[in-house]
Amino acid sequence: MNLLKSDDTKVFALGGLGEVGKNMYCIMHEDEIIITDAGMLMPEDELMGVDYVIPDFSFLKQNERKIKGLFITHGHEDHIGGIPFLLQMVNIPVIYAPNHAVGLIRKKLEDRNIQYKNLIIYDEKTVVRFKKITVEFFRTTHSIPDSHGICITTPNGIIVTTGDFKFDLTPIGPMANLHKMAEIGSRGVTLLLSDSTNALSEGISKSESKVDDALSEIFRRENGRIIIATFASNIYRLKHIVDNCKRNNRKIATFGRSMENNIEISINGGYIKHRDVFVTPEQANHMDPSKVCLLCTGSQGEPLAALSRIAEGNHKQIKLQPDDVVVFSSSAIPGNAASISKIINKLYLKGVKVYTNTSLNDIHASGHGSEEELKLMLRLINPKYFMPFHGEYRMLKKHADIGVMCGIPKENTFVLMNGEVLSIYKGKIKREGFVQADDIYVDGNRIGDVSNAVIRDRKIMANDGIIVVIANIDTKNNKLLNKVNITTRGFVLVNENEKLLNDLEKVSKKAINSKLSTPINYADIKSEIINSLSNYTYKKTGRKPIILPVIMDIRR
Repeated sequence: MNLLKSDDTKVFALGGLGEVGKNMYCIMHEDEIIITDAGMLMPEDELMGVDYVIPDFSFLKQNERKIKGLFITHGHEDHIGGIPFLLQMVNIPVIYAPNHAVGLIRKKLEDRNIQYKNLIIYDEKTVVRFKKITVEFFRTTHSIPDSHGICITTPNGIIVTTGDFKFDLTPIGPMANLHKMAEIGSRGVTLLLSDSTNALSEGISKSESKVDDALSEIFRRENGRIIIATFASNIYRLKHIVDNCKRNNRKIATFGRSMENNIEISINGGYIKHRDVFVTPEQANHMDPSKVCLLCTGSQGEPLAALSRIAEGNHKQIKLQPDDVVVFSSSAIPGNAASISKIINKLYLKGVKVYTNTSLNDIHASGHGSEEELKLMLRLINPKYFMPFHGEYRMLKKHADIGVMCGIPKENTFVLMNGEVLSIYKGKIKREGFVQADDIYVDGNRIGDVSNAVIRDRKIMANDGIIVVIANIDTKNNKLLNKVNITTRGFVLVNENEKLLNDLEKVSKKAINSKLSTPINYADIKSEIINSLSNYTYKKTGRKPIILPVIMDIRR
């Protein structure tokens, strides 16, 4: 911790490097810490039973008195999803967020019964001054309203973080403020942290207005009921759909809690108009199909989402009809392609028409800038040093290469890991050590209780099963009573493996008898059972189930 006790300015990530999600970045100067974003990450399949992955807040807890505020760039889950957990563990004196993000944060805290009053709305004109650090904002374009980049002025230089962005010259919402970006760049920016999500995509990202045109054509062309699956957080896409329904005299029924919440917050904030186009699912079921649009979650093939249940035919309120049209207004998140394909195949088997995002149907546009837009941001901000963030390592590395193309010396680019610290002193930057930045697993309402050891045990149980060995020991006479009881789950089919189970009983009995001594040492007995059964089961089946010995102390 000595490296954090100098007059250098420190920059480090607690999440967001080497991953798309869990964004959390810290700027520290002497006794002041500024935090930007506090996101979460949806777990991969191998994290069995884990609901969310959040940053490790240990460093912030240890330096709680230095924290001046949390600044949110926009309202997506990978930037605000960790806030409820952060507030339960660390005292955050104030949270600054743009208007739409504030609505989402309030709803999130309300759902978890967390009371927090110091939530302040900022806009482009807001300037927040602390003793040594000043924070300003500039408007960007993204797939959600009120997205901003942040400019942080410190005694050792200016640091700019872009948040998520693209450059869309025909956006649905306001234009990005290129003039302010250029003005900030003219001041002499020391370090730029820039979004790397689409660094591997060449050219320029598609304009959101193209999607509006494509969706409008589908609404004009199709006479059946239209079912649209998209990201609930893509507010501008939802605005397209609402406006199209209004123009085409269709009513909308929404499915999925996140979809309902985002629609309600967006209507209350004025981002989506026409509240009158919304009806209940019951009302939609009694309307002419040509007058109905169903808006639902499940664009990534999530098994419990509304679209998956509709495709399976087990949704309580919606049954597919022959003339239905299903529109996937999204792109596949890496790792979800197989799940999406399964849903699409099930929909085709039901006989409905399906639109996906292809060159013929421009029904999705990314909210992240491609290579040429990343170059434009680099040219506008014109930093001396460059740290790509928000991306897998291949994305960060590619973005660093793009920085070199734009005139930044290679030695001035930093592809870092979470926790790795950059030290800025009088406009010069070097790497300087690490702070703790592990993944923290959230299982239900339990934060951090699920360790890597627990995950490992869950994987073993999923793959090889569990064997429970129950034995009664007469501790007075120092002997085993009755036979050993063997119970298995997920290991073998009991009815077809009686001999194997009898052999397991014999091995367990032998292991117990070999450790019966005075006084009885239960730890030694359990260890011998585990070692003996593990070796035997692996030899006979090639599997290594979890062995759980239960020793009952019977006194006669």
